Amino acid sequence: MLNRLSLSAFLAMTAGTAFAAQDTITLGMVLEPPNLDPTAGAAAAIDEVVYANIFEGLTRFGPDGSVRPALAASWDVEDGASTYVFHLHAGVTFHDGTAMDAEDVKFSLDRARAEDSANAQKALFAGIETVEVIDPLTVKVRLSAPNGNFPFNMAWGDAVIVAPESVETDATAPVGTGPFRFAEWVQGDHVTIERNPDYWGEPAALSKATFRFISDPTAAFAAMMAGDVDAFPNFPAPETLPQLGADPRFRVIVGSTEGETILAMNNRQPPLDDARVREAIAHAINRQEIIDGAMFGYGTPIGTHFAPHNPDYEDLTGLSAYDPERSKALLAEAGVSDLKLRLALPPPTYARRGGEIIAAQLAAAGIATEITNVEWAQWLEQVFKGKDFDLTIVSHTEPADINIYARPDYYFQYGKTEFVALMDRLNLATDAGERSAILKEAQEMIAKDYVNGYLFQLAKTGVANAKIEGLWENAPTQANDLTAVHWTE
Repeated sequence: MLNRLSLSAFLAMTAGTAFAAQDTITLGMVLEPPNLDPTAGAAAAIDEVVYANIFEGLTRFGPDGSVRPALAASWDVEDGASTYVFHLHAGVTFHDGTAMDAEDVKFSLDRARAEDSANAQKALFAGIETVEVIDPLTVKVRLSAPNGNFPFNMAWGDAVIVAPESVETDATAPVGTGPFRFAEWVQGDHVTIERNPDYWGEPAALSKATFRFISDPTAAFAAMMAGDVDAFPNFPAPETLPQLGADPRFRVIVGSTEGETILAMNNRQPPLDDARVREAIAHAINRQEIIDGAMFGYGTPIGTHFAPHNPDYEDLTGLSAYDPERSKALLAEAGVSDLKLRLALPPPTYARRGGEIIAAQLAAAGIATEITNVEWAQWLEQVFKGKDFDLTIVSHTEPADINIYARPDYYFQYGKTEFVALMDRLNLATDAGERSAILKEAQEMIAKDYVNGYLFQLAKTGVANAKIEGLWENAPTQANDLTAVHWTE
């Protein structure tokens, strides 16, 4: 009996130890972030590590895309949506132990909207007129015009709250208020975060999470099969998903994203400054062939810069239907012959694989391309900032971001006056019906101007250990939110 009891106790103890040890996770990511400060960088990979994990904003996106309270427990809307009063949670501290209060909110918003701001989404803050500290837990934000979308704007990763004491080093050693704190960054390999023991809200179930950077699809598949990574939320080898799905060790997670995948065109670079040339390129593209060939059938065709799952979406794919003969006629009408364009391809699978297919499609319509594969940092510097490109392929994963077309200095350089006026009207509109009508007009304008080649809405194809729960199925923003992730037995 003694031996049986001892054995039972031993088994119970070892089982408990095994369960207790299962509170860490390793996630695969295709791209390494260029830095870890979401308020000073445009790369989606930054938010994929830090959003809701390390940094928090006044509001946040939930997994269903809803806007939820975060550092602000609640807010009041006054003066017809021209004034917002945010009521902050009490007892919140940054990871370095300093208090988070209304002064930090004012600092963060004023910094984001400053003339010399490095924020990649500065337009989110353009309507702010004043930020006033009422007391340590109350902030009043006055806008220059009504904006019913302001809580949505504050949910972006670019709007997280930072501290003046640590902001200068956030790019390499981020200090936020979230349920995880930064542990280490081994560049070229991984970033590790660990549970914040002093978190003001519900503590994370995971004690540690490591983000490993694996850009090669073959290596990503091998890492999953070997158990070197526990989950790959944005898996770069969709052709292997059926094999992984048939393995009981894994669960395949397929959802939607906010990622409009486009063949971006430099609208100020001759001859792409001619709408007929841009239209010719658009008609040379066979979207389904790209979805099948590059994404193995995962993706939804789009004809404008808007997510098909959005209730205000219009299907405008017919305006740029595949018609290579029409492409040739438009080029002739524009007086363009022997056209050769530079095509810059960043690392993601959709760009590298899709780029080869598009190059062949353009060639069939008489348009030659010179492909250059660029790393993410080079793409940001040369294409996004330097605007030194003709064509490029990228997924815009920011939520509901059609307003980028109102920015004349944005990398594809559109900024049409009439479109800017539309976005100004949208910012003033608070009625749902009016906002819907404006958004549809905006979709039509950029589609008919053939600003870019609209390819497909990026699917979220992920794979995870079958014992992991809480990962997002859809991606309403570019995030690997680990706040609800846990292991089951």
